[in-house]
Amino acid sequence: MDSKQLKWIYLSILALIWGSSFILIKKGLVGLSAIQVGSLRIIFAAFFLLLIGFKSLPKIPKQKWKYIAITALFGTFFPAFLFSIAQTELESSVTSILNSLTPLNTLVIGAIFFGIGFQRRQLWGVFIGLTGSTLLVYNGAQNHPEQNYYYALLIIVASFCYATNVNLIKRYLSDLSPVSITTGNFVVLLAPALTILYFTGFETQIHIEKVQKAVGFILILGILGTGIANILFFKLIQLASPVFAASVTYLIPIVAFFWGLLDNEILSPVQFVGAFIILIGVYLSARK
Repeated sequence: MDSKQLKWIYLSILALIWGSSFILIKKGLVGLSAIQVGSLRIIFAAFFLLLIGFKSLPKIPKQKWKYIAITALFGTFFPAFLFSIAQTELESSVTSILNSLTPLNTLVIGAIFFGIGFQRRQLWGVFIGLTGSTLLVYNGAQNHPEQNYYYALLIIVASFCYATNVNLIKRYLSDLSPVSITTGNFVVLLAPALTILYFTGFETQIHIEKVQKAVGFILILGILGTGIANILFFKLIQLASPVFAASVTYLIPIVAFFWGLLDNEILSPVQFVGAFIILIGVYLSARK
């Protein structure tokens, strides 16, 4: 199978996995704090990746470890906590839609810091995407006063983290295998995540039934939605352009929306319009 076909297969699988991640975070927050969800997600992914990818670590050149550490922070550490905290106030479908700003931010970060050229149409895409985001957040705040839509800013920050990560991997780590990059990322993050979890008092709560159930959801999220998904994503970055890889966020909201419907989440008609405008902006920015 050639790379053109393979990149679309990876894109589709990632959309299904990551589109399901938002509902798993929501279920995890039923019994765990946002900090515990973020920490456990990293810890479960780290142990899984060490089992399957430990032998790949010596393949990482010593001079590349600084980029492994930086991409670990931007691609996993910060977003894991930002999304968990944001979903204590926002619906999972809303956070998934805001996450679709990632390709726009990939373009912006690439142009400003990595010297990647862009066309005027792509600039319009960024403007349109931001307009849709503003509409989505503003209408959500009006219709859901019980939710704090300032938390949407955390998702926007996370999308900039993802965008930075994509550009860094494409520029500095394209010569490494996806398993090496992913395993290296989580080796760097394991000790900080364990330390953070310890200070949350998790060991005193693990006997509670709802906590145990929540841990089960985060176990799935850590292994499938973080460990395996990151390997596929890094492979996709190597096969395609950074913006194409980030365009997985076209499809993520669709999957997340259907999970949200099953969990009784409802978007207003104006929010649907905002979501559609965001996707138009993403399309324009990613199209060559």
